[in-house]
Amino acid sequence: MSDEMLHLAIATTWDGEHAARNETASIALGFDDGDLVVEVDAAFHGDPPPSGAPGPTPGLWELEVVELFVLGASLDGEPRYTEIELSPHGHHLVLRLHGVRRPIATVLPLRFDARIAGPRWAGIARLDRSLLPPPPYRVNAYAVHGEGDSRRHLAHAPVLGERPDFHRLGSFVPIEIPDIGGK
Repeated sequence: MSDEMLHLAIATTWDGEHAARNETASIALGFDDGDLVVEVDAAFHGDPPPSGAPGPTPGLWELEVVELFVLGASLDGEPRYTEIELSPHGHHLVLRLHGVRRPIATVLPLRFDARIAGPRWAGIARLDRSLLPPPPYRVNAYAVHGEGDSRRHLAHAPVLGERPDFHRLGSFVPIEIPDIGGK
């Protein structure tokens, strides 16, 4: 991961408890040539892969995944945000939302390559900047793995509450995404 990029550690459970190193993840962000570049380094838990070939995959949040939510400026009182989901098997999902849990566009284009290397996986995604809401930005990032009662939900910033809910926009933290291109 480039030192020029903004780094987000996903090292606590959704409710703020410390997570073990062998299940953590990190995301690095930066703008390059009109794209948001998202680099993932995450623990690989060996959960079953999604069915179908790598690429856009609805319902990916139900499987092993790393997620980035980017909240932008509200132009009409409703939150606008983009949700980016990335799988160790090369599957992905991008949604644009206008209002909490109200998608206005789904299965959006994303260039994404992932590779599994032993106990960890890495991926690089490029998303056209026009698919993000307008700045200023607030974000949160998550890593999810396991099945049934063993399902684990990790977060960059705890979301608090009675259960994991990644659409609690009040938990998002302000950021400035650096421009890493053309230097």
